[in-house]
Amino acid sequence: MTITTDFITQCLKKWSRPERVKHGVIRVVRGALLAVGIVCASCMPVVAAAEGASFQSVRLEATDEGYQLDAEIEISLSAAMQEAVRKGVPLYFVVEFELTRGRWYWLDQVVARASRERRIGFAPLTDQYRITVSGVSQNVTSFDEVKRILSRVRSWTVLERGRLKAGEKYQAAVRFRLDTSQLPKPFQLNVLASKEWSLSSDWYRWTVIGEDKP
Repeated sequence: MTITTDFITQCLKKWSRPERVKHGVIRVVRGALLAVGIVCASCMPVVAAAEGASFQSVRLEATDEGYQLDAEIEISLSAAMQEAVRKGVPLYFVVEFELTRGRWYWLDQVVARASRERRIGFAPLTDQYRITVSGVSQNVTSFDEVKRILSRVRSWTVLERGRLKAGEKYQAAVRFRLDTSQLPKPFQLNVLASKEWSLSSDWYRWTVIGEDKP
């Protein structure tokens, strides 16, 4: 079909002035929304993704001793970390737990907080790694065994019985990270400059229902 001047004129006549105004308004609104979206996107904070650790499973169980936490963590320790340990630099890792109760009228109530430290060292005379958890030490011969022990949390009592109300909903959260504050000063600078020293999981969150009797 040949497009002539008459054809264009007829099309413009069919597209009445109200329609042209409406479409013009739509274009202006779309442009304004796009501009606002760009500004808002530039103002949003950049959240760094967790590196080197992630929780695969978590369970909080009520026992006679209290509420005990079991967890499986997938951990990736860098070659730089392994080399530092073999050269005599101990590494400290922390498992952190938090339990809160939501309140509509105020900030969430912190019901419990707990942390457990894990230390990795190396004994060159015996060519063994030494792992210490809550004051209890264990020697292993390979770094794979070190990772296996680090990746498991077993029967950790994070809360005594009687602290939760039956039927009440609580929010639990747990995290695993390298405690960079206990590294020697030169290594603390490496943490800022190299991803090989960045190891922290996201907070793993889930809902807990209180089982204690009132």
